[in-house]
Amino acid sequence: MRSLTLVTLLIGSFFANQSTFAAEATKLLIAHGAISNNVEPLWIAKEQGIYRKYGIDAELVFIIAGRAMQAMLAGQVPVGTVGATHVINANTGGGDFTMILGMQNTLDYLFIARPNIKGAEDLKGKKVAIGTPAGSASLATYVALDYLGLNPRRDNIVLLGVGGVPERLGALRAGSVEATSLSPEFGQVVVSEGYRILLNTSKENVPFQSSGLVVPRSLIKTNPQLVENIAKATVEGVAFVHKPSNKEIILKSLARNLRLSKQEQVEKAYQNLIAELPKKPCPTMEGVASVIKLMAQHGLNAKASQVKPEEVTELSYCKKFEESGFFKSLY
Repeated sequence: MRSLTLVTLLIGSFFANQSTFAAEATKLLIAHGAISNNVEPLWIAKEQGIYRKYGIDAELVFIIAGRAMQAMLAGQVPVGTVGATHVINANTGGGDFTMILGMQNTLDYLFIARPNIKGAEDLKGKKVAIGTPAGSASLATYVALDYLGLNPRRDNIVLLGVGGVPERLGALRAGSVEATSLSPEFGQVVVSEGYRILLNTSKENVPFQSSGLVVPRSLIKTNPQLVENIAKATVEGVAFVHKPSNKEIILKSLARNLRLSKQEQVEKAYQNLIAELPKKPCPTMEGVASVIKLMAQHGLNAKASQVKPEEVTELSYCKKFEESGFFKSLY
């Protein structure tokens, strides 16, 4: 409750402070559901004035994905960068949201264990942190356990809903859990401390809509130009990230936003970002279908199997940017 109250206060403060900026730029609160390198296009669009170019005074705020989706359902946050899992949960619960851009279209997590865990057998009877119940990190953990031949119920593995990355890292280091799934830029930090990678999901090429730019369909109807401007600014942020001459700017931004202190960690985060971030950041039907299948398979949402991928995504913006030459103009 305390964290939800803090989120509400932060959102209330944002809207209370709207004033003269409204005449020159549209105030817009954008939530990102994780602290990860795939948020970098948003951070850089803010830092480099790209949002301003499109008449948007953007305020970026981290709210862990499940709560970010709750805030969007409540109408407190109009735009969010979250995974398809949360869009599916929201829509099957009465919401009407759609993903207009895809920031990460594959499952890219490291399933990491404490040094005393030598292999899959050692995880039997142990505790594993999975993040929010239906988040991308949770599904990455289910995929990893399946791949390793483990079944939580049969093998007496206790799955704990330890929230965000800082909490899961803390639990792993403290020994209160034996393993968890982490994005590569944070996983590499504990690997350097002697922790063990049991599975790198990116090497398994699992199609998965891990993250994307999500808006309510009502906003598309009431303010289509604003939604298009948000999409264009974000796509320009992606292009800025991919331009080699901007590397030093991106490295500094990643170090600051991810709070990485070692240069080799920052470089690794940058290389992973360039490899995983689509130059044309469009959501994929295959990735959304994979999410739906996994959610249904693991009993995370009883209604997931009734959802069609096209109900979760809106590809008209990507189609327009392709046909108008906007994508091409950025490279």
